[in-house]
Amino acid sequence: MTFQLEITDERKENAEAEIREKTKRVDYNTLEYPIEVIVEKYLTGIDEEENELFIPDYQREMSWDEDRQSKFIESVMLGLPIPSIFVADISGSDDLARLEIIDGTQRIRTLAKFINNELKLKNLKKLKNLNGFTFRDLPLPRQRRFNRTTMRMIQLTEAADEEIRRDLFERINSGSVELNEMEKRRGSQPGKFLDLIEELSTEQKFRDLCSFTEIEINKRDPQEFVLRFFAFLNNYKNYPGKSNIHKFLDDYLKQENESKALDINAYKDEFYSMLNFVGKYLPDALHTYVKSKDRYEPTTRIKFESITVGVVLALRENHTLILKSTNFLDCEEFKKLTKSDASSSQNKVISRIEYVRDQLLVNS
Repeated sequence: MTFQLEITDERKENAEAEIREKTKRVDYNTLEYPIEVIVEKYLTGIDEEENELFIPDYQREMSWDEDRQSKFIESVMLGLPIPSIFVADISGSDDLARLEIIDGTQRIRTLAKFINNELKLKNLKKLKNLNGFTFRDLPLPRQRRFNRTTMRMIQLTEAADEEIRRDLFERINSGSVELNEMEKRRGSQPGKFLDLIEELSTEQKFRDLCSFTEIEINKRDPQEFVLRFFAFLNNYKNYPGKSNIHKFLDDYLKQENESKALDINAYKDEFYSMLNFVGKYLPDALHTYVKSKDRYEPTTRIKFESITVGVVLALRENHTLILKSTNFLDCEEFKKLTKSDASSSQNKVISRIEYVRDQLLVNS
């Protein structure tokens, strides 16, 4: 028997009051930009992490394969409607007037690859004669028309904080049922190390410290966090910088799955030592409070990697480490190293991990 609450006038009033209370005013502008301008804003200064259009850490890496990229270019050529790109103005104290891409990274990356002749069109169904073409193979008039094609961009103002941006990203992408990278690994890379990841990801203390939600658990985020922990712990100095983070993780998973010297117990010991240390001295470091949802959620992957790996590196140097101060987590240097648009170059990854390690040793 299904129990249903009666929809009374009082409940209607409470519902309306809740909507008004939780509704956040988000100011935005709707703009039209030519493709060549969008690509220029994305590529200019990208190596220095100063490009006007940038991709934050919570976004995906390049996940479209060449077939999907080609189909998108075909859609542009055909003049089909293209979904708007969502960005947010995060001009803060550095005054770089940067725009964080909330939704549209795959489209922008694809446009950049095509215009830079890094994408050869394939398996097109409508414009079959374009199969095998790169951008330079197009007649010059067609290149110019392609570059002049405009795309709509919805730009949130500076009033949209990081919480709003992440929430918008989650809602825009919540309709997707495509397998994420960790789900793909489960099916394509079975092995002893993946079994270890599965086991450790169910550790209740780990889930509590990170405050994983049911949605995140269902998306296998705990497994990804464990994989990231070991990959960066044992290979962070070889992180390939701008290349695909998922390739870095995949390669490490494959290496450990195939390793004949895999020491399961040693890996477990370091993982549990990290959990015990964080639980004792840094219990709030691996999650953040989301005011609009009135709940805790895992911190960013950048912070998670920096803190957990830094802890183990410090414990390797001093296994009896007693932490006397955690103030370094609130200092500007740490915030700068781990902010949402922080660089993921090899040097920056090394810097933020070793910063945590060194601060732990200094404050012991």
